[in-house]
Amino acid sequence: METDFKYKFINSKNPKENFTLLLLHGTGGDEDDLIPIGKLFGENVNLLGVRGRVLEHGMPRYFRRLAEGVFDVEDLKYRTKELYGFLNNLPSEIPVDKNKLVALGYSNGANIAGSLLLTYPDFFKGVIQFRPMKPFSLEQNISINNIPVFISSGKMDFTVTEEDSKKWADELKNYGADVNFNLLNSGHNLTNDDVRLAVEWFKNKFN
Repeated sequence: METDFKYKFINSKNPKENFTLLLLHGTGGDEDDLIPIGKLFGENVNLLGVRGRVLEHGMPRYFRRLAEGVFDVEDLKYRTKELYGFLNNLPSEIPVDKNKLVALGYSNGANIAGSLLLTYPDFFKGVIQFRPMKPFSLEQNISINNIPVFISSGKMDFTVTEEDSKKWADELKNYGADVNFNLLNSGHNLTNDDVRLAVEWFKNKFN
């Protein structure tokens, strides 16, 4: 399986000793898109932005969709394995401890992070999802082993309904995840409150 991803890596002073934020952009973003947000998590955090390999009208994404809010699940699962292959065998110029990865994804990036979590439930130490949707349905229950998951959704998000957001959070709880769910007065766009709450959560869980 091809695992040639474009990426941006910013290391901390002691990269192998610190946690690494895997930054997963929304539709139309790239490996630099979430770096400014990642820097707000502190200087003792490595940052790894990875660009999605699928193009939708020229805009990078992590997997194909059939329509707005309708995922190509077969492609999603393939791309999930593809991204996992890259993360599990990081290039030598990314000298981090892959056992200290925390995914941070927005929209399409949040959805591939959720797919990775369901497919490889022991891989991440934590997951931050801004405006996620449920990626796909599992045929059987899994154990997520109390992994911390931060979710923030918008009350006025026309892409992901409040009901669907809560159902996704509840499903992760049922699988054993330690879910911190936040419903904000916003739409699908990211806000300062999203970032502030996520930074506070991260420092509480990983510092």
